[in-house]
Amino acid sequence: MKILKSLYVLLAGLLWILSACNAQVKTPYGDNAAIGKYYDIRGIKLYTEVYGTGKPLLMIHGNGGSMSSFAKNVPYFAKKYQVIMVDSRAHGKSRDDRDSLSFEMMADDFAGLLDAMHIDSAYVIGWSDGGINALELAMRHPQKVIKLASTGANLWPDSTGIIPAYWKIEQKDYEAKKNTTFKTAKEKNDWKIFLLDWFQPNIKLSALKTIKCPSLIIGGDHDLIPTEHTVLIAQNIPNAYLWIVPNSGHGTLIEHTDEFNKKVDEFFSTPFIKRDPLVFH
Repeated sequence: MKILKSLYVLLAGLLWILSACNAQVKTPYGDNAAIGKYYDIRGIKLYTEVYGTGKPLLMIHGNGGSMSSFAKNVPYFAKKYQVIMVDSRAHGKSRDDRDSLSFEMMADDFAGLLDAMHIDSAYVIGWSDGGINALELAMRHPQKVIKLASTGANLWPDSTGIIPAYWKIEQKDYEAKKNTTFKTAKEKNDWKIFLLDWFQPNIKLSALKTIKCPSLIIGGDHDLIPTEHTVLIAQNIPNAYLWIVPNSGHGTLIEHTDEFNKKVDEFFSTPFIKRDPLVFH
């Protein structure tokens, strides 16, 4: 009897260990050799991973990041969408050795990727630079975007589009390195993507009015993007909702994952209701 009891305890312990180990196994988003695929798009190879089935949902990460930025969001959305993760050009595994880089160029890449995947249109989530890319994609290729959710985007690269304290940090970095001769491929690439945010984007408010798809414009109340700037974006898109996330910095989708996932999914899956501005007499 004691032997059986000891075996039972040992078996229970082994099962607990196996369960704990399995809980620690996570999908290696951004480095999943089992499903990772490259597409030849506009002279470079864009690295992609696709999860789930359903309506296409393109996720676009921010400056200096990769598709792994969405690790906390993919499991939720992959239950009902075909989630298309992509490393932007010059980011992650999507190498680009050329010296030029622009948001317009990147938006054209994403449109080209959807074409290569035989996808007519997709929902889009963009974070930070990815949020800018979502706006550019909707402006340059409106037929490709069903609805978009853009969080932490800015329209221009000055201290009104970025909080002054952070803009001063970038200014200091630029002044310190602008005459540097970079030698390695990584140093050159890092400088190229830094300059992308230092000199760009340059989107006019009038250009936002060309976005016809329903848009959810998001910012944290303690974001790197001033709340006033985020409000301005929403006000100039004809069919836009605004969501300022309380107690959140730049990483709304990470700091408030559950709420972000549910709110964006609800926006994608329900009809857009255009509200007229209040008129006081």
